[in-house]
Amino acid sequence: MASTFFSKKDELNVLVNLAAIDRFIDVKEVKLIHMIGKSNGISAEEIDEMIKNPKTVLNLSLITEDEKFEHLYYLILMMKSDGRVLKNEIDFCETIAQRLGYAKGVVGALSKHVYSDLAVHSNRKLLRQISEKYLEFRNP
Repeated sequence: MASTFFSKKDELNVLVNLAAIDRFIDVKEVKLIHMIGKSNGISAEEIDEMIKNPKTVLNLSLITEDEKFEHLYYLILMMKSDGRVLKNEIDFCETIAQRLGYAKGVVGALSKHVYSDLAVHSNRKLLRQISEKYLEFRNP
């Protein structure tokens, strides 16, 4: 069941916010944002506008568990995409993870299994199992 509260543009906006947290959006981050956006039917023009003008992050607690996991996965992938992980990026990911309903520590637990190289695929089933251990509240 898809969420009516959180669109794919909203999801992409959170990733843009993460990429911009260090005040510099790396070319690898831009490519990842475009790849995710395009795969969700968002035009290149809309994506570029989102990168130029990120919006405030909306309420994340009402999205489905599948959406929560996907969003958390993309957050961690974005955090690692430029090959360097900064403390403020980790803090941002932890904050968003908690707003998604995950307990603190989920970002660290999943980061060990998410690779910055898109050619190296993560074991999504394993990641889902790990993330479920950290899910504090579930939506009906």
